[in-house]
Amino acid sequence: MNVWYINSMLGTLRLEEEDDALCGVQLCPDGVPDLEPLPRKVCETPLLQETEEQLNEYFAGARREFDLPLAPKGTAFQKAVWAEMNKIPYGEVRTYGQLAAALGKPKAARAVGGACHCNPIAIIQPCHRVVGANGSLTGYAYGLEIKEYLLELELEQAWVQELACYCCCSNHLNC
Repeated sequence: MNVWYINSMLGTLRLEEEDDALCGVQLCPDGVPDLEPLPRKVCETPLLQETEEQLNEYFAGARREFDLPLAPKGTAFQKAVWAEMNKIPYGEVRTYGQLAAALGKPKAARAVGGACHCNPIAIIQPCHRVVGANGSLTGYAYGLEIKEYLLELELEQAWVQELACYCCCSNHLNC
């Protein structure tokens, strides 16, 4: 496994790659550790460079979707939740219950929440777009402040693009 650390608007992010696919994006509140547990190699690869570039574009408001090979590690249920979560459009939210229903398991909202909490590819697999039944911000592995920040970033950028489209496009069909 290759590991690379980058600076972001949220602080230090740890990027993990295995078999030419991204398998982890984690926030490191204490920065880069002195020692990396084995068998991990700290090195920058083309995929990790591309991941850093796409994350920088996302934080700058220039990217709404990520185009990276992903290989999250988890159970079959977790992977199903993450796949459904990846369908949530930029700037929008879904409830845990809505994801559960989309999976054909309408009573599994808490299990969906558990799968969201175990998401190994933060930001890129947008667990921050999943909210409580009443729309409230509930649970986020890196804290509600960061979840709120990511949602506000996306909502602001979506609004800016919509406004630009409204002001500049005569038929609003080309936006």
